[in-house]
Amino acid sequence: MIDQSMEISWEELSALPPEEYMLVDIRDDNSLNYGAIPGSVHIPQYELMGRLSELCMDKKIVLYCSRGIFSMDMALDLLGEGYDAVSLSGGYSGWLTGRIEKENRDEEKRKDRQLEIEKSIRSRRFHKKLFSRFAKAINTYELLKENDKVAVCISGGKDSMLMAKLFQEIQRHNKFHFELVFLVMDPGYSPDNRKIIENNAKILGIPITVFESDIFESVFHIEKSPCYLCARMRRGYLYNHAKALGCNKIALGHHYDDVIETILMGMLYGAQVQTMMPKLHSSNFSGMELIRPMYLIREEDIKDWRDCNDLHFLQCACKFTETCSTCSADGANASKRMEIKKLIASLKEVNPFVEGNIFKSVENVNLNTVVAYKKDGVRHHFLDEYDKAGDQMEKREEET
Repeated sequence: MIDQSMEISWEELSALPPEEYMLVDIRDDNSLNYGAIPGSVHIPQYELMGRLSELCMDKKIVLYCSRGIFSMDMALDLLGEGYDAVSLSGGYSGWLTGRIEKENRDEEKRKDRQLEIEKSIRSRRFHKKLFSRFAKAINTYELLKENDKVAVCISGGKDSMLMAKLFQEIQRHNKFHFELVFLVMDPGYSPDNRKIIENNAKILGIPITVFESDIFESVFHIEKSPCYLCARMRRGYLYNHAKALGCNKIALGHHYDDVIETILMGMLYGAQVQTMMPKLHSSNFSGMELIRPMYLIREEDIKDWRDCNDLHFLQCACKFTETCSTCSADGANASKRMEIKKLIASLKEVNPFVEGNIFKSVENVNLNTVVAYKKDGVRHHFLDEYDKAGDQMEKREEET
């Protein structure tokens, strides 16, 4: 049972003079990448007790996590150390819900804000980094063709929301006819999380189509890799619903950094060389394709656009994130992707071109220097042709 005296609402906190409290974000580094409450200090949960010297003993310490669950436990620990500590009720999600609802109450201001957000994409600051790279990916990899009907799949995060706006912008240029459906699947979101997605779509002017499934309930009791199974099931549901709506393509918001991280993850954790492809034919849904038009856009530029427009999105809308041990992040079990992010950042300090080199490495594969590879499920080994190649070289020498 929650001790109400250990919680503080955002309204109560806002009434306090800023100099009387210290707001501390105890979420993991990956969560921080998706946004934070302005004015907060970031100290991850697993580091908090070792960094007590950074807390102000003479101020109220207000902790927040994603939903106010872990922050309550940490507030109790700080109380034991003599601090006046409380947990922010509802955490980051609760703050975000209240903020977005407040913004949407004033219809005129909301429309003005939507126009400003759209103008930002056309601005000198973002046009080249976002729109131009979006258009380049579409042209380079032939992702969009005349009369396509694309299901733009929106998870509620910064990447898919920006992708939706970029699709609207490219459709505005009207070089050829294609249709868009902005598709949101609700796999069992909590009411607050679904409201955040719907309200953000309203702020951005994205006319979303929502359909429901029970995927979260189906995978909740799976002990091994529930997130992986959830992702696979969600992809299948998206294909199926998009096809039912007459779409021939689904678009996902994976970006450049996802691509290079996937390459390294495959090598270091999967013992294989592979990449995240810009487009794929569906093996289970005939006539359907998956496309990734954000393929050439850098994550840092997406964050810059988000922060410039003071937008806040959910990292993960899963209602089990803070109660399922496989979803919770801590120092000992940080995600492999976050480890790879840190590795790339450290390599970049020595070689500023390392990211581009990783990206291009899978475009410059020399099969003559590869011991073995797979093609359409068939394994090929260099010894298969080695002796034959030697005989051909000897024959050419004899002929000359």
